[in-house]
Amino acid sequence: MPADFFATHFAFMSSAEGWAALVTLVAMEVVLGIDNLIFISILTNKLPPEHRARARRLGIGAALIMRLLLLTTISWIVAMTAPVFTAFGHGFSWRDLILIAGGLFLIWKATREIHHTVDPQDHREDMVGDTINVSLGGAIFQILLLDLVFSVDSIITAVGMTDYLAIMYIAVLVAITVMLVAATPLANFIERNPTIVMLALGFLLMIGTTLIADGFGFHVPKGYIYSAMAFSALVEGLNMLARRSRGGTPPDH
Repeated sequence: MPADFFATHFAFMSSAEGWAALVTLVAMEVVLGIDNLIFISILTNKLPPEHRARARRLGIGAALIMRLLLLTTISWIVAMTAPVFTAFGHGFSWRDLILIAGGLFLIWKATREIHHTVDPQDHREDMVGDTINVSLGGAIFQILLLDLVFSVDSIITAVGMTDYLAIMYIAVLVAITVMLVAATPLANFIERNPTIVMLALGFLLMIGTTLIADGFGFHVPKGYIYSAMAFSALVEGLNMLARRSRGGTPPDH
């Protein structure tokens, strides 16, 4: 019965607490999506221009499907936080192992890109090869790897914040919609401003490090991470404005 379904899954709409949980979780999911979106933007910018938009849509679409599928297995997701073995005095769960693997991948990817950016002459052939030979399938595969890491983290966060599946589904759908809308403008902005690329790669290094720390049981509040990212972006924005001002002003004679 539709009425019974609505009463069961959308009962939160009749209470202020339910709406507060929805707004909070939507905001949290959108913020968590920033990490995923930065990686997608950097990776797809290495593809030929005609494949970039398609790669972004496929990558973000895959993230949506993955998160919706994970939501259908809530009991399995919750079980992923149970320790499977103990080492160094810490009980490691499947979630911990996924976060550590994802963090290592992010650090490796960001370090490799920073090396190529800082010393392009030493890697000229590699860079040309990356730009031309990175296939659409290869880019999607790498995006899927990180989608899995961020999706597990996102869904576990959602499970910890509310018991209503409807709130989780709405939050995921809103977050993915925001990612779809913001993906191309963000990627274009990064491509037009080379210094932003280095800043974004630095963000990926920091995100990778925090994922590994979280996997080892050292939780770093995400508010600190995003505050540092916002402050760095603000400083870089001021630098960009200063460079444009100097470029538009004739030099003194």
